[in-house]
Amino acid sequence: MFDRASGLDDELFRLRAEGLSPAERAAALDALFRYESRQTDLLLGYQCNERIDCAETLSRYLDRHLNNVGDPFQSGSASFNTKWLERAVLDYFAALWRAKTPHDPDDGASYWGYLLTMGSTEGNLYGLWNARDYLAGKFLLIDPESADEARAAASNGGARVVPPRLVYQQAPAPESQPNARVPIAFYSQDTHYSIIKAMRVLDIRTFYEVGTERYPRDNPLAPGKPWPHEVPSVGGTNGVGVIDIDALTTLVAFFASRGHPILVNFNYGTTFKGAYDDVEAAGAALLPILRRYGLDEREVHYDPRDCRKYDVRTGYWFHVDGALGAAYMPFLEMAHAAGRITTRGPNFDFRLPYVCSLVMSGHKWIGAPFPCGVYMTRTKLMLRPPSRPEYIGSPDTTFAGSRNGLSALVLWDHLARRSYEDQIRKALYTEDLSAYAERRLRELGQRLGQALWVERAPLSLTIRFRAVSPALAFKYTLACETLYVDGEKRQYHHIYVMEHVTRERIDAFLNDLAAPDAFPAQEVRPTAPAHESHVAGREGRLMHVPHTGRSFSG
Repeated sequence: MFDRASGLDDELFRLRAEGLSPAERAAALDALFRYESRQTDLLLGYQCNERIDCAETLSRYLDRHLNNVGDPFQSGSASFNTKWLERAVLDYFAALWRAKTPHDPDDGASYWGYLLTMGSTEGNLYGLWNARDYLAGKFLLIDPESADEARAAASNGGARVVPPRLVYQQAPAPESQPNARVPIAFYSQDTHYSIIKAMRVLDIRTFYEVGTERYPRDNPLAPGKPWPHEVPSVGGTNGVGVIDIDALTTLVAFFASRGHPILVNFNYGTTFKGAYDDVEAAGAALLPILRRYGLDEREVHYDPRDCRKYDVRTGYWFHVDGALGAAYMPFLEMAHAAGRITTRGPNFDFRLPYVCSLVMSGHKWIGAPFPCGVYMTRTKLMLRPPSRPEYIGSPDTTFAGSRNGLSALVLWDHLARRSYEDQIRKALYTEDLSAYAERRLRELGQRLGQALWVERAPLSLTIRFRAVSPALAFKYTLACETLYVDGEKRQYHHIYVMEHVTRERIDAFLNDLAAPDAFPAQEVRPTAPAHESHVAGREGRLMHVPHTGRSFSG
């Protein structure tokens, strides 16, 4: 297949049974490099930092298999790992995010985390998995029958190793609280699609799903009307894009009063609007509700025969998807504290005692040649390692199993070569350039006499505007988003001002936008957004599954 836009032909890369000749391989790789260089040099539409300078230092490691399989704080038998660097990176971010360091398996208040082989999607999946099982009252227990099998084999003269087996134990719900093991999830309409995807994979019930099935007429935001699919964002689809705390507290109170544990996802840098949820204000509003209904702290018994065997857990889990913002907003906070910038973002990290887990993508703000990231939580919130080792087992603590050891190398090398001051200057540079790009876009709209719908959330590195022509969207790799503004359907693109972006590149982009055919006409129709999502039904189950927007399509 020949791709007219890229100029590349699948035939150039087709593999044959006899392989390709050196000349054929060289031609294919040269063509690919020319294409990738062109696209990454002009990249504006995605939050990836293309200023990557690790090849000279780290290229020698590409001929080595480096695998950080297993827990980063246990070396394990796979000795070809980079866990020393991984632990250093984790300590760095634990300090940046105000978590208790160092990690100590016997100190539940200390942090635990690991470096992701995927981006924040893996961290979101792992965090929600842990949240689901934690709130549902699940435990990992050593199966006593494995020891009986070993003794029986030994008594029969058999040389047999029977390792301890782990079984999932589900703590029963108290008769007076039938919903106590059914967590309900909440996320805003600006949440990244990976959160919705993770909830589908993990079969986590959402407030829309349960509300529609069990309480169809009791929507507390609008009694008698259908439940909203997601928690509204402040200002709606054209607003700043942060979660509506008043709506969130109303919805949480409805389900907390019925005994459901509460799982909330917050966004710290939404994918398309770049907005930062005020996690601190939301937590302050939610905690009194959770205390009122006994969800701030509760005993979870996992052995009905022995009342002494229980954990004390929260009945809530607050997860923060900080894929982009969690990596650089701490440095803007430092700049603000030093009087170098007048504003700062809301608190989002482990200084807030109710934050349970946090993720960040390393290929975004930092920059890496492949997706990677950081997942972090508090040790006491993990199902593994458990707080009662005499009863509960401890398997591999990560999600991926085999993990990319190069991620630790790339992140460590970046952080080792940059001081906090370097990071502060970088953050101030991108913030200043974002403000410049916003101002120039608004000036362009005035000069053209056309509404370009320019919007930028406070301190955001992204600016959104009226969708441009397909040719320009491909040239600058722009993500498309369909939004409904006052009932009108509009198509937007956005740009991200990352470290590799310069003022000259912004100016060149604006010059392209000044061309007569840069902004094609749109059919702005007053249509409800129902066709932009669908509801998947399974055995009477409902779940909202958005399949366009949020940078799904380019």
